Amino acid sequence: MHLTKTLSELKNIPAEPKNGHEYLTENGTKIDYNLYDFWRWSVSDILSNATRGRFAEFIVGTAVGLNPNDLRDEWDAFDITTESGIKIEVKSASYIQSWNQKKFSNISFSIKKARFWDAENNMQRGEPKRHADLYVLCHLKHKDQNTIDPLKLEQWNFYVLPTFVLDNYERSQHSITLNSLKKLTEPKKYSELKNAIEIEYERQKTHHNNL
Repeated sequence: MHLTKTLSELKNIPAEPKNGHEYLTENGTKIDYNLYDFWRWSVSDILSNATRGRFAEFIVGTAVGLNPNDLRDEWDAFDITTESGIKIEVKSASYIQSWNQKKFSNISFSIKKARFWDAENNMQRGEPKRHADLYVLCHLKHKDQNTIDPLKLEQWNFYVLPTFVLDNYERSQHSITLNSLKKLTEPKKYSELKNAIEIEYERQKTHHNNL
């Protein structure tokens, strides 16, 4: 049987939820490491930039009722979709990093427009734009290295903005500083986040309907 596939036949492989107990094997024989060991080894540092960004997405997801079986899509045009269909883009920033610092990091969030990545056809499509209905900018505000812990949600502030506000932001279309952000909205606690998202989504819908 001829098993060679053309590139056009190499379709998307949808991810399936894992439980961490899946073992590495060689020729059907388990070795002494499983997927949970990999997760612990690779993403335990939730203060690091890359992992903190994904963790912030997870935090926002928990606030809006994330289904853990709906796995994160690395290539989606936005980070989270709620059960009611609200599309959310999540960004994060922190004063404290996991490396040696001489001073606290300046807080700035990327708000750049992007083209939509069509994973099905392996290409970018359309003009650069903001694809989400709203943005949640997550600020890990804690300033004590000895006690910082991203798992403690009281150490975060959340800034929620409908996308049209960022589209009309005149100072920059690439990033926004904390000081500029505070002029546009007030920080929310985790317990206030779901309600803030629903309110700002209604603002986005009203703006869109008035165009």
